[in-house]
Amino acid sequence: MTIQENVPLAPLTTLQVGGPARYFAEAKSEDDVREAVDFAKSRKLPLFVLGGGSNLVIADSGWPGLVLRIAIGGITSNADDAAGNGVLFSVGAGVDWDDFVAMAVAQNCAGVECLSGIPGSVGATPVQNVGAYGQEVRDTIESVRALDSRNPYLKQDRVLVLPKLACGFEYRRSIFNGAERGRYIILQVDYRLHPGGAPSLKYADLRNYFEHDRAHSGEHSSEPRETPSLAQTREAVREIRRGKGMLIVPGNDDCRSAGSFFKNPALGEAQFKEMVERATARGLQIPSYPALEALRKVSAAWLVEHSGFAKGYTAGAAGISRKHALALINRGDAKANDIIALKNEIQHGVEKAWGIRLEPEPVFVGF
Repeated sequence: MTIQENVPLAPLTTLQVGGPARYFAEAKSEDDVREAVDFAKSRKLPLFVLGGGSNLVIADSGWPGLVLRIAIGGITSNADDAAGNGVLFSVGAGVDWDDFVAMAVAQNCAGVECLSGIPGSVGATPVQNVGAYGQEVRDTIESVRALDSRNPYLKQDRVLVLPKLACGFEYRRSIFNGAERGRYIILQVDYRLHPGGAPSLKYADLRNYFEHDRAHSGEHSSEPRETPSLAQTREAVREIRRGKGMLIVPGNDDCRSAGSFFKNPALGEAQFKEMVERATARGLQIPSYPALEALRKVSAAWLVEHSGFAKGYTAGAAGISRKHALALINRGDAKANDIIALKNEIQHGVEKAWGIRLEPEPVFVGF
């Protein structure tokens, strides 16, 4: 493994902002990961683990320590002989996420089809409990193989296999970005998928897509409906994402983003009631849906657009995508500070209009 110096990080991210890494290494094996961790510890350098670079905002000053890019590849699968147990896919953390989804769909295995088109690497998916269009990775993750680099009771780093329950999955959360942030370096993720399973069509956008496609094809509503295949569902998700600027397309400014920049806030009953009153006073109706137990999850995109920030809004070299209100974009020569200034402006505007503080989704590095 080669340790490089002063490596630009912006080209390694989808937002394309940020300064250089003082040191940089790419790990293609678990031994490479151990070697990189030892290098950082021996020099007392801060360590940052980089995956696909799709959910990051890197500071203009860059990273003062070692950036370790995980490039561990490989996908293996094993069918469980027990009825209904499905197929277990063991996937290297450096594998491109959408490549894995494409392989699973091609093998007619259900469970991740609605997560098509999401940029980044497999190793990043457990961190944020990645989800879209009615599916989350916690629905299929069986275990996560990781290097424990900060156990105070161990003299040496060791590799552990963390079962699903140990990962502490919640909405866009896990131990990897919560209580144990920075402790584990993810090496491999095991997903249990279901061969021959039906696609998930919980999400309204997906159902509407197929209804429109059916009407356009000339089918009558009285005719029996065929359930879309996994491949058709994957293609539908990718098309929906493309329409929202959430599918990486080279040369498209709307795709130069970190994905959805703000989480959908989950509100308690009292807070939701206050928001409804504010909306009613303005002659608006809030699109919402039940979240967990007594919470209500509200569309962050709706909040942004009803706080004075329309799609296509610009603030110097930064802006909001013309296709999706939650995508903050680099319009060509933005700096990280431009993105942060726009984030702050939106948060302030939403809080002033609705009394809600939006929580960002990306990881902020070097700030």
